[in-house]
Amino acid sequence: MTAAPALETEPATGAAPARRGQAVGAALITTVRRVLSAVVTLAVIVGAWVLFLKLFNITPFIGKNPADIYRYLFESPDAAASRQELFAESGTTLRDALLGLVAGTIAAVGCSLAFYLSRTASSVFMPLAMVLRSVPLVAMTPLIVAIFGRDLAAITIISGIVTFFPTLVNMIVALRGTPQESLDLCRAYGASATDTLMKVQIPTALPALFASLRIAAPLALVGALLAEWLATGQGLGYGLLNAAAASDYNGLWARVVLITLYSTVIYQLVGIAEGLVMRRFGSAAS
Repeated sequence: MTAAPALETEPATGAAPARRGQAVGAALITTVRRVLSAVVTLAVIVGAWVLFLKLFNITPFIGKNPADIYRYLFESPDAAASRQELFAESGTTLRDALLGLVAGTIAAVGCSLAFYLSRTASSVFMPLAMVLRSVPLVAMTPLIVAIFGRDLAAITIISGIVTFFPTLVNMIVALRGTPQESLDLCRAYGASATDTLMKVQIPTALPALFASLRIAAPLALVGALLAEWLATGQGLGYGLLNAAAASDYNGLWARVVLITLYSTVIYQLVGIAEGLVMRRFGSAAS
């Protein structure tokens, strides 16, 4: 009679380690898949690069292949200096892109919540935001520089604008698309509008937020390059301009390669962050 409870509890004691093992295995498989996806993406990019040079018969003086860039970065007499210069420029550009991405995302999420909670604010300011979005960023950059100068404030605004609009639109659509059954259940349990927003609607909108970030994160890098090109005179953006003006095509192609690599890595990092967050809020978002 006393042995029965012990037999009943044995599966329970072994269930927790089994679940932890399954979770670790699933996370490992997901990580491996993402790494393989990044490797395949880079292989496709390299293949398209070589095919492009051959297909359009670009002169070797201008068109550099992967072997040329490898020699430029690792085998030429000035390879160490070239790497140091590129890494310094990369640090500046990645900082600028990160600032723009964070600022643009925070602003977009805040505005989307305000527009959702206030129809008046949405009807007044949403058309204004779309009008501003229709103005080319190249045309807005001189005005932004004239107002905010050539420091981090201008860079953050220019890079953040690229992030702001896709995140704003997707978040508003996601908030308004919360399943009616979930909203009715919250009302039935007497949840306040704030509780419903924080515990149901925002978790439900997380997939849309990360979908926006997948688009906006690489674009934030483009915005940072544009700001550096037209405003600050620093980073990879200005390095591209200088390399083209000096006919340094090895340096030009090397910077393009780095920008492509960074865009791919940023995209994958957003995917990893999405997996971690959705595992935490998956039950609420489902």
